[in-house]
Amino acid sequence: MNIYEINKIEDLLKNNSYAGRGIICGKSQDGKKAVFAYFIMGRSENSRNRIFVENGSEVIIHPFDASKVEDPSLIIYSPIRVYENKLIVTNGDQTDTIYDFLKEDKTFIEALTTREFEPDAPNLTPRISAMFTFDKPDFTYEMSILKSADAEGTGCNRYHYSYSPINGLGHFLHTYICDGNPIPTFCGEPERVAIPNDIDEFTNGIWENLNEQNKISLYVRFVDLETGEEVNRMINKNK
Repeated sequence: MNIYEINKIEDLLKNNSYAGRGIICGKSQDGKKAVFAYFIMGRSENSRNRIFVENGSEVIIHPFDASKVEDPSLIIYSPIRVYENKLIVTNGDQTDTIYDFLKEDKTFIEALTTREFEPDAPNLTPRISAMFTFDKPDFTYEMSILKSADAEGTGCNRYHYSYSPINGLGHFLHTYICDGNPIPTFCGEPERVAIPNDIDEFTNGIWENLNEQNKISLYVRFVDLETGEEVNRMINKNK
């Protein structure tokens, strides 16, 4: 086993019918851009009834058809927010928790210590989060997963990862290993994936290999480390 192996994102997604929600963070091959991607998938009509909407540098999830919303509590949230030189990406309303803690000069870890996995038994979906801290001419990033300690949800285990960026390398964290009933929670460290220089190559590699039936939305951003310029790609299956 090569612990330094770098996978193609296409290979990790193409045979997985349900990775759930996923965050990828890293640096472009040429070392010029910070990169992240966030996608959502869904099996129920309530989950699939969603779209991403841009709000400046931030992203909000909205219902595609408001009349069909059954329970908005775990599906409607802001996955991407920005506070000063920090960019937050999560799979739930812990985005706002992190944002509020940063405003009080507290940390990513402190914020997530107050949260746990989602109350959606029997799946007990983990909360996955990431945060970039930009400090010219470079950046660092952190990732986190909050998982149930057992099948009953008796306790919460919290895992935190801190990275110095390496050219062409990203880390991929997703909520589930694969489909199932209950859905098996992601295990192990974030997976190492290749990050190219071209945003469209990266975006297409993700979107085209997410399961056609279950994929919902994808958002990708490349941030130029010299100028701060943002280039984004957003795809919504519901149009």
